[in-house]
Amino acid sequence: MGLFDWGVESPFKPLGRHMEKVRACVDHVEPMFQCVREGDYDRLKALTEVVFKAEHQADLIKNQVRETIPTTFSLPVYRGDLLAYLHVQDDLADSVEDLAVLLTIKRLTMPKQIADDVLGYVKGVLHVCDRLYAASDDLVDLAEHDFGGPRAKKVLERIGEAEHAEWEADKMQYKLAQKLFALEDEIRATDIFLWSSIFQELGALANHADKTADRLRRMLSR
Repeated sequence: MGLFDWGVESPFKPLGRHMEKVRACVDHVEPMFQCVREGDYDRLKALTEVVFKAEHQADLIKNQVRETIPTTFSLPVYRGDLLAYLHVQDDLADSVEDLAVLLTIKRLTMPKQIADDVLGYVKGVLHVCDRLYAASDDLVDLAEHDFGGPRAKKVLERIGEAEHAEWEADKMQYKLAQKLFALEDEIRATDIFLWSSIFQELGALANHADKTADRLRRMLSR
């Protein structure tokens, strides 16, 4: 028997377990940036190893769901929508892994002039993820109630909150990029390029959270 026994549980519970591993990755984003700010590279390395392990575990669950979800299983949503949701949800873990790589390519120094802005942007991105969690936490209950009723309305409201939070994070990224490039005479061009890549990957994380929320809306609006 694999990770799941499809005879006794629907695919929505393993989707929840997959999200637990995704969240285990995302939970390390802010601590990793704090380590860079403080120059604590040993702790940063330890945190990235935890991220790599959690991302691998998320991949194992993702692959098991893809390989074993029965095509004949009675689902309240289209199978393709469910698998698309799984894919974009997994993208969050991939983005965190990419962030971990970027933050450890070298002993990166966070410019003091924008350090508060960087951590503020990180919090803005994580707020998008938090709004996604608030929506996806009800996924199993939604499935049990055929994706309808008051629960669905509440989830749709939270999806809207995630979309708004992603829009706010986009604005923060633009302002932060402006401040970064204003430092081109003070820090090395290679560091500007690396920080720019990091900010873009943070933006990708927020975007993946937004897309996951949108996929959840599609299942509700089938």
